[in-house]
Amino acid sequence: MSAAREPRRGDALARKLQKLGLRSRMDFVLHLPLRYEDETALVAPADAPAGKPVLVEAKLQRAEIAYRPRRQLVVHAEGLVLRFFNFYGSQLRQFQRGVEEGLLVRAYGEVRGGWFGAEMAHPRYRLVRAGEPLPSTLTPVYSTTAGVSQAAIRARVLEALDEGALADSLPAWLRARYHLAGFAESVSALHRPAPGVDLSALAERTHPAWRRMKFDELLAQQLSMRFAYRERRSRSAPPLPSRGPLVGRFLARLPFRLTSAQTRALDEVLADLATPHPMQRLLQGDVGSGKTIVAALACLTAVDARWQAALMAPTEILSEQHYRKFRQWLEAAVPGEVRVAWLHGGLAKAEKKSVLEDIRSGAAQVVIGTHALVQEGVDFARLGLAIVDEQHRFGVEQRVTLRRKGTHRAAGLPQPVVPHQLMMSATPIPRTLSMTYYADLDVSTLDELPPGRKPVATRLVSASRRAEVLERIREACAEGQQAYWVCPVVEESREGAQTAIDTHAKLAAELRGIGVGLLHGRLAQAEKAATMKAFAAGEIQLLVCTTVIEVGVDVPNASLMVIESAERFGLAQLHQLRGRVGRGARESVCILLFEQALSSAGRERLRVMYENSDGFEIARLDLKLRGPGEYLGERQSGAPLLRFADLERDAELVDAARAAAAELLESEPQAAARHAARWLASRAELLSA
Repeated sequence: MSAAREPRRGDALARKLQKLGLRSRMDFVLHLPLRYEDETALVAPADAPAGKPVLVEAKLQRAEIAYRPRRQLVVHAEGLVLRFFNFYGSQLRQFQRGVEEGLLVRAYGEVRGGWFGAEMAHPRYRLVRAGEPLPSTLTPVYSTTAGVSQAAIRARVLEALDEGALADSLPAWLRARYHLAGFAESVSALHRPAPGVDLSALAERTHPAWRRMKFDELLAQQLSMRFAYRERRSRSAPPLPSRGPLVGRFLARLPFRLTSAQTRALDEVLADLATPHPMQRLLQGDVGSGKTIVAALACLTAVDARWQAALMAPTEILSEQHYRKFRQWLEAAVPGEVRVAWLHGGLAKAEKKSVLEDIRSGAAQVVIGTHALVQEGVDFARLGLAIVDEQHRFGVEQRVTLRRKGTHRAAGLPQPVVPHQLMMSATPIPRTLSMTYYADLDVSTLDELPPGRKPVATRLVSASRRAEVLERIREACAEGQQAYWVCPVVEESREGAQTAIDTHAKLAAELRGIGVGLLHGRLAQAEKAATMKAFAAGEIQLLVCTTVIEVGVDVPNASLMVIESAERFGLAQLHQLRGRVGRGARESVCILLFEQALSSAGRERLRVMYENSDGFEIARLDLKLRGPGEYLGERQSGAPLLRFADLERDAELVDAARAAAAELLESEPQAAARHAARWLASRAELLSA
């Protein structure tokens, strides 16, 4: 190959490696193996154990193309046959030259019995001369991408490993305290494990080298969150003094008393708002725990201080629910003193223009909306508080954009003022997740339900008993109750799930005399609003819907829910859906309809839902079953910060890394910065998420 073409070839390989996040030397060093293959010892073909890949060696005899039962390359060696059903012509010529030169084939794979004795299909192989030494370490197998072979990526990784001494990023006192192996010896042990190593410890990631890697990763993640927290605390925000006149009158006229958990959370939020630094707080609580009233009081605190507040919700149904609730509360407690605006996609052009002008001028003191709030053309006069509901449903960029809309220069301050931010979640965050991915946030937890909320009875019912479920709906509607029937999809899916549209037509025919409505995300906003209004008014008795009603729907008279193909839903989603009933005085029931052919995972999810009503326990079990994605949403821009540690299995290391981060930042801040850079430099954009 000419010298002129070589750089282009290298650039192409570099681009492919970048897809794997491999740019710097440390990226390659920390690209740890998925598994290992043992090519350190030869096994005679006749002695190879069944079902276990081994390395065999035999002298080549002949190679040919056979056509029965299909075209294939057949290589005959002493006591061994190799078969290749997908091959290149160059491979045939390679083997034929090997026969002429008296070479041996060294093949790795499973040996099986065949027409000619011991056979291997599509093994990995090399042609060698007699006496060529075997590898002295196990062969690592890495994750790769199209166009990059194992040999190529292995060569680059080992080249990076041998490039020079690898300094340890952790001081000796910290390694001794947490009984950690050295960094250089750990990565060497993982990339080049010696023969005789405990393979099960490597595979299960319990080997001391893996413990060091997981601790380092967790420590870097903890440090990155603390750096982000410090950076946010260095910014300026408008101090919003608590307990102003509007808040006082609102609390005095509330028709109910706040729970002790709501009072505690409110005190924490108001204390943050009173500081000149931006609040960055997560308010979490189970379904129905009363987060909205805390949010409303936070908004009133901003209005008391002559600033605006904005609340962004993921769906128009939820944003409308907030708008109506806020209007209802404020008109009863502080009539005529607070202007609430609702910005959504269903506004007519003239209405939208009017709302945008009210936001721009400051006439709208509290603004509620969906993603529409972060669109171009939405400009706030004085945004002092930004609230994001169901925060895991929004991407990082959307939350940051909402905050930026409140960023402005204030007289006498050296840096821009940014609004306070409160994020809310009705999906409780498990402790280990909160300690890692949410370590940069202050967290307030509502761990009790307001008086009067009754637990929802959960029933598991096979789809074969559908007729009994229909009879239960008839009885409930005859008594003046209302019900939901939740379907997993809107249109036909490959899995064959019932569609909401088809189910609506079927139920309307089966339940004559009962008003059956249809609600799903693809309806026009006006249709959705009309359907919800009719359901809330009791004109629709059974609402067939998708998970669009998962959040924000509050119809106290709805006391029965049927979730079809319940095994298809995640635990957090099932718990959210179940929370739509049990909001009135009646005893409520949630029926989980399941198909007969249940997977083990589906059966386990249904068992958890049947046995638990505590959202925090359900969240803990969901994290164990499904990992952190359900809770993080787009918080990490789709790239998980943790590649090696497991939050459930490595909970002890999470605690240790958390304590070590505090110690390291206090005693050796430069070492802390170096350690975080080693692990996260190529993903620095995630640190501010």
